[in-house]
Amino acid sequence: MTLLREFLGMSVVVISLFTMLTGSIGIIRLPDFFARTHAASLVDTVGIIGLLLGFAIFEGLTLTSGKLLLAACFVALTNPVTAHALGRAALRLGMRPWRSREEVKK
Repeated sequence: MTLLREFLGMSVVVISLFTMLTGSIGIIRLPDFFARTHAASLVDTVGIIGLLLGFAIFEGLTLTSGKLLLAACFVALTNPVTAHALGRAALRLGMRPWRSREEVKK
């Protein structure tokens, strides 16, 4: 049972790290502030929640794993709200989303 729990916990951690790596590459490659904010929000939310869940699985059924799950819930609630607030503030300051050349010609 312990070996299965460790394997499952480490698998979730590795998948989360891979998700965070690919999302970080997306942040570099995306064209504008809004797309980068969206990618950063997804990377933070999915990656950090996955890491916390993996650590909770690895820890087992203890008070520490309960705290990790509580932190995952907190991240799930706050990160999307933060990304929305950043995007809305950018729109209010006059930033406009990137448009492709085909869309601009229409």
